[in-house]
Amino acid sequence: MRIIIPMAGMGKRMRPHTLTVPKPLIPIAGKPIVQRLVEDIAKVCQEPIEEVAFIIGHFGDKVEQDLKGIAEKIGAKGTIVYQEEALGTAHAILCAKDSLEGKVVVAFADTLFKADFQLDTNADGTIWVQRVEDPRPFGVVKLNDNNEITDFVEKPETFVSDLAIIGIYYFRDGAYLREELQYLLDNDIRDKGEYQLTNALENMKNKGTKFIPAVISEWLDCGNKNATVYTNQRYLEYIKDEKGLVASSAKLENAVIIPPVYIGENAQITNSVIGPHVSIGNNTSVHNSVVSNSIIQENTQLKNGNVANSMLGNFVVYEGRPSDLSLGDFNTLAE
Repeated sequence: MRIIIPMAGMGKRMRPHTLTVPKPLIPIAGKPIVQRLVEDIAKVCQEPIEEVAFIIGHFGDKVEQDLKGIAEKIGAKGTIVYQEEALGTAHAILCAKDSLEGKVVVAFADTLFKADFQLDTNADGTIWVQRVEDPRPFGVVKLNDNNEITDFVEKPETFVSDLAIIGIYYFRDGAYLREELQYLLDNDIRDKGEYQLTNALENMKNKGTKFIPAVISEWLDCGNKNATVYTNQRYLEYIKDEKGLVASSAKLENAVIIPPVYIGENAQITNSVIGPHVSIGNNTSVHNSVVSNSIIQENTQLKNGNVANSMLGNFVVYEGRPSDLSLGDFNTLAE
């Protein structure tokens, strides 16, 4: 089993947080989004993961080493593949053509999920979906009486299905997927100027590939700051009973902790109230502050703050007043 993760986008909707790191490395409950994604996919696959291929832009050596480390944590080989130009989802996946062999999960790295199923690896293909109240903004799938996908419909104006595609796909034959993706590029088959995975899925279906849905219980978006803060909140609820959410090396003095929270290694919390739904990174200090429903990353200093629904990046210095914040890395803000 292999996992293919396209993540070469610039993350413009998450700026300023993506000016120094790619969006999939922003932490959720103490782990990067992409690490949470890889671990959760591995849990539902029922088979060892041989390789994780990350399709990226040129993010630098440290990011590449971090990504390889994420793969190694689940016992897999980490492979770095570059997408030099954004030409659509099909093009992005095909950049990892050498890894498209055998059983493959393709997962776009700006989404997390909660699933209560085990993946049926004997199926030709599986499209992960969630029921939504308003399907118009999404790509959806239509099913027949045998629970097989008959149609892929992009942003339907009239109701055809409430099963929205979340951006995770399983293919029993990765080489076959590679051939269908290559066909789109070789014949310059584009949709709205780009090579789209959905066109390949439609061609595969028409040739007899049977796709089935896998309905997840919760779909969590990490597309912008508010969505990411909410995802952090929900994820902390998922893992609130796990041990070690507050690091043993964290120093808490006159601190009130309202679970669920994550507090990283060597963090210092003094004269403060933390929680609920707060993640604080390694080596960050919080003094004389109240923090709720927020993500504060590593090596940051927060003083005299009343902070809610906020994200603070790495190496931020903030001293001030109540705010709904979104501060990128290396910012200094004092009142």
